[in-house]
Amino acid sequence: MLLFIDHIRFLHPYFLLLLLLLPIFARWYVRQRKRQNVAMRLSSLQTAGNYDTLRSRLIAWLPLLRGLAFVLLVIALARPQKTLKLENVKAEGIDIMLVMDLSSSMLARDFEPNRLEVSKTVAADFVDKRPYDRIGLAVFAGEAYTQCPLTTDHRVVKEYLVNLECGLLEDGTAIGMGLATAVNRLKDEKAKSKTAILLTDGVNNAGYQSPELAAQVAREFGIKVYTIGIGTTGEALTPVSRRSDGEYMYGVARVEIDEELLRKVADLTGGNYYRATTAEDLAQIYSEIDRLEKTEMDVTSFRRYSEEFYAFVFGAFICILLELLLRYGWLRSIP
Repeated sequence: MLLFIDHIRFLHPYFLLLLLLLPIFARWYVRQRKRQNVAMRLSSLQTAGNYDTLRSRLIAWLPLLRGLAFVLLVIALARPQKTLKLENVKAEGIDIMLVMDLSSSMLARDFEPNRLEVSKTVAADFVDKRPYDRIGLAVFAGEAYTQCPLTTDHRVVKEYLVNLECGLLEDGTAIGMGLATAVNRLKDEKAKSKTAILLTDGVNNAGYQSPELAAQVAREFGIKVYTIGIGTTGEALTPVSRRSDGEYMYGVARVEIDEELLRKVADLTGGNYYRATTAEDLAQIYSEIDRLEKTEMDVTSFRRYSEEFYAFVFGAFICILLELLLRYGWLRSIP
């Protein structure tokens, strides 16, 4: 049995029936006090002085502290709980695989500090905007693998994004392998909408899977692919070699992005191709994809409650303690 009052509910409301005993106790207390009082006849009270003092008034009010303590304890027994979350909403829910290029060219410094760091930051912001979606992460360079499977735990996805680094995979740009990895994760899912967002800064030059074939497979399984080419136009300061200690050597190199291929992949699957030459462009692209990829689904809301009975128990303890201190201290009286 539950009782709801605004944002407070009582888990055991039947204990509140004990409050009906309060007037019975009050009547019993008044009768007992009358029996204990001794009547004395005096011809005059002038010699007794004024007996209506602050102490005498407070003594008369002491039983109220005990009554208040009783009320607070009864409320605590009813176990009040505060609703922390209560919502029934329609939300957008999509399965999304982020496909990130980790080739060494992603360290090019035409973005501040480099293409990879900007891509990670913007992707993390995109994840934050999709609270009801399952999101996964696939990465590729000369080879590809799933970094994070589809999950609604976006904290995990963002942790993987933060820890992405170039140089962990064989260098190269296997766009087809990266897309195929994402498609493999999405193809058997039952989501109303399945999407892959592939970001790269180069030309497909590695891997045994062609991007066109991966796009055709994606289309067969109803997976829409958005492709993003990242990099300025012209030339950029880019890693050109790597020393034995793992440090990259930089030099000016021409920016080459196979835009025709990326556009073809997007068109085959019903997606769009975008080119990002600045960090602002990239953020706007993700915002556009966020706007386009919306589908309604029912979301099961969970109610969470905080226990509030502690305050009532503490209040009752204070009332009882105060009554005892006053009754047997400053307001102590001799019968």
